[in-house]
Amino acid sequence: MSTRERLVESTRALLWERGYVGTSPKTIQQRAGAGQGSMYHHFTGKEDLAQAAIRRTADEMRAAVDAQLSGPGTAVERITAYLRRERDVLRGCPIGRLTQDPDVMAVPTLRAPVEETFSWLRARLAAVVREGIDRGELDAAVDPASTAAAIVAALQGGYVLARAAGTTDPFDQAVTGILALLGARTVH
Repeated sequence: MSTRERLVESTRALLWERGYVGTSPKTIQQRAGAGQGSMYHHFTGKEDLAQAAIRRTADEMRAAVDAQLSGPGTAVERITAYLRRERDVLRGCPIGRLTQDPDVMAVPTLRAPVEETFSWLRARLAAVVREGIDRGELDAAVDPASTAAAIVAALQGGYVLARAAGTTDPFDQAVTGILALLGARTVH
């Protein structure tokens, strides 16, 4: 792995663990095993490196979600597979956690990949819901956009509740609840 890659990967891990303010250039360099000169050779500074790390995290998340939502099965089965996939619930969503970091949200270049990812996720889920309606799997009265927003809100809220409680139970309940609501709109 190149020095640039080690810097990006170290920053990704630190942002998830500590947030933007808690991630110092020195800590990044130590974790990456890279000197200050190496860091500034590849990036203009912490913000530039954080942007690369956030974009990488967002891209990987999109690819994984897209693979699950493009898999076999009905719309509800694919959404269920996405919501029930293995994840580190108590650490939270690596993108969702950034929304709670005022220093990320205050910087447009750092906030942009977060906003883009959530917009993409809502649109991707809405497309799957629309497929379900078009195939006669879901009630035609289901609104794809609001349903997708509710799915994302339940998922992200589940992370927050689980972290606050120190147990995955609230997350599991949020997922079970949103799937029950979606299931109630399934055409039998």
